[in-house]
Amino acid sequence: MVRKFVMFIAAAITLAGCKSHVAEIKGTFMKPVAGSYVYVEELQPEALSRIDSAAISPEGEFSIQIELDQPSFYLLKVNDNNFLTMVLEPGEKIKMNSYFDSLSYPASLTGSKGTELMAEYNQTLRKSIKKFSSLNSIYMENINNPDLPKVVESLDSMAQSYLNEINTYTKNYIDENLTSLVSLVALYQQIAPSVYVMNPSHDLNYFMKVDSSLAKNYPGNALVVSLHDQITEMAASVKSHAGETEAAGEGAEAPEISLPTPAGDTIRLSSTRGSYVLLDFWASWCLPCRKENPNLVQAYSKYHKKGFQIYQVSLDKTKDAWVKGIKDDQLDKWVHVSDVNYWNSVVVPLYKIESIPANFLLDKEGRIIATNLRGENLDKKLAEIFK
Repeated sequence: MVRKFVMFIAAAITLAGCKSHVAEIKGTFMKPVAGSYVYVEELQPEALSRIDSAAISPEGEFSIQIELDQPSFYLLKVNDNNFLTMVLEPGEKIKMNSYFDSLSYPASLTGSKGTELMAEYNQTLRKSIKKFSSLNSIYMENINNPDLPKVVESLDSMAQSYLNEINTYTKNYIDENLTSLVSLVALYQQIAPSVYVMNPSHDLNYFMKVDSSLAKNYPGNALVVSLHDQITEMAASVKSHAGETEAAGEGAEAPEISLPTPAGDTIRLSSTRGSYVLLDFWASWCLPCRKENPNLVQAYSKYHKKGFQIYQVSLDKTKDAWVKGIKDDQLDKWVHVSDVNYWNSVVVPLYKIESIPANFLLDKEGRIIATNLRGENLDKKLAEIFK
């Protein structure tokens, strides 16, 4: 399903009108290697095509001019492991400075809005990659620790937290740059080998959003056409497997959730195994949810000591509103988690949530035994369980 052009874009993790048809790139390398060259290659659907090259002067300077008719992706590279992905438009005059061995992260770059945006994204992605990579060092330090299983569980939670963090940033980045080709590149970034920031199963709406916008703005771009073909395949695949991943069916194991609490600690849904759990989806802005909360408080007070727990997931837009809702409704006795991403939360497609409040009652093994129990119905079910 993933075409070759996707692999090229994923590898380019360095992301990053009436004008002249020439784009000019002028740059200076700090600490250049004598006799070196810099190359420009165009990113095409199934290949990279070399366009031009230039010798780097002893002072580290180079200049390249490229003929182009429309905005497109190019790689400015010293070698296959040292390159910068660029979105170039006709008439742009780019000036840049970079260390010779670190072209992926230029010290300065001006003159190309698309390339500047990719460089900005790349800096944030780089920080996430560093945090993600540091987890391996912690693991190795604890390899002989008798508490290694607990350490691994903690590392898994941290990894999921880092992934959620860059996923949210990427979605905001796409929303802010939806008419730019940079949104296409953002879809295929990795925080680690084969660990993609955007997951088509959870984030298909963003893939479709980018496809729709770019098809309208760049109908003749080969990469955009290929993207459309791929998104069509993705949508068909997700639809065909929808029945296999139906979360609401009674008897199914509830899909894992791993999100941060208001204090910043990541708590997995699976950590509540051994108790009967009400997995509840709500938000402080949802009036029906707020009206239902007193029933949850009553149920928790009545059955918690008998083995009842609540794992409440918020679809709030801001942390402040979420925390205030918890305080105002006196909900602080049970588990609260959220990525504070409104309807873009990772849990929405995972549990196929179309409206809130919504809840799932789980048995001690994490299997769904009832859905959308409210008020008296929730109390009756719990009374039946704990009779």
